[in-house]
This record gives sequence, C-alpha cells and structure tokens, in this order.
Amino acid sequence: MEEAQQQVQAPELDFQRGGGRVTVVTRDAHTGAVLMVAHVDAEAVAETVRTGWMHYRSRTRGLWKKGETSGNLQRVLRLTADCDRDALLADVEPAGPACHTGAVSCFGEAGRAGTGFSSLDAVVRERASTASGPASYTQRLLADRNLRLKKLGEEMAELVTACADADAARAVEEAADVIYHLTVALRAVGVGLEEVQAVLRARAATPGKG
Repeated sequence: MEEAQQQVQAPELDFQRGGGRVTVVTRDAHTGAVLMVAHVDAEAVAETVRTGWMHYRSRTRGLWKKGETSGNLQRVLRLTADCDRDALLADVEPAGPACHTGAVSCFGEAGRAGTGFSSLDAVVRERASTASGPASYTQRLLADRNLRLKKLGEEMAELVTACADADAARAVEEAADVIYHLTVALRAVGVGLEEVQAVLRARAATPGKG
C-alpha cells in the first residue's frame, strides 16, 4: 500500500500525564461514526503524521499500524487534541471495518452515526473500493457509465413528473432514488456528497449566494 499523500499536523499533547501515552478516539471523518478507542505515544503520532496512516501503541503489541495485516487501513485526515492535551481525536477514512469482529465500529450499532446522506455516501464509497464477491447493483452502476447516467436521467424524469402531479408521497420516493443515483454518479468521478455540502456551505456563507 502506498503512503497517503495528505500531510496532517501533530497537535501538542501532554504524554507525561498518561504515563507516556494518551487515549485516542478514532472516528470516520465522513459519517462521524466512532470506530474505536486505543492509545498512542509520541512515536505512534510521529509515524501517523509521517505516513498518513493511523498507528497506535499498546502494551502487548507495541507500535502497530492499523490494518497492516487485515488491510483495514485508516487514512488520517485530522488529529485534534482535547482541551487538556491528554486525549486525541483522529478523523480517518477507513478502508474497512475497525473492529476485529468485522463490525464497522468496535461499539457496534451504537458507534454508527451520521445523517442518511453521509451514511449513503459512505456505503457507496465502500462499494467503490470493494472488488471481491458478486457485483452489487452499486458496483454495476460504477462499472458502466452509460447505465448509471441512463438510470440517473430516468429517476430525475420520474421526480419531475411526481412534482408536476403534486404527488408528495411519490415525489419523496423518487427524490430518494435520484439522490442515490446521483451519489453513485458523483463517486464515479471521484467525489461525493461531502464535496456538494462544502459548496452549499460556502454559498450560504457568501452574501447573495444563500
């Protein structure tokens, strides 16, 4: 696996208070899901910053890179210290489940978070990175440009018809289909709903754009 390219900054941490280590809470940067809780020391933070992939420190395993054996790597986007500088929040892009049981989060369903849109975005992103097993409908769309654009056009036309007929229930259903197919189409060109949300936030913050 190639090293991640995005350089993150190491926050100032008080390792002495925790006997050389601090607790790190790792969450999915896109969905907000709490993935796991572990520990880091100065060396683990340095390796995380150097490589762009999460490294941890445990008393039994020593310094270890998350996913080095399983392939479930965690690409780090941000490291944030808490107010006392004795705990760390790591925002990551996970390449697979965080838990050794195969669950997305070590906290099970309680750890999953995010809006329906962010969860949808995360599922489509995961499908785009998974090649094993029978192809899902999402993967078939991602692999076939003509099919995904045709389906997006069809769903948009059905939404327009539902709105023209003032059929609220059908409009909601068709809108859900449009959002799903739009998310797949965006993922095929390397972006997702998070980028769309960033544009909307920027427009809302600009006079005359909101």
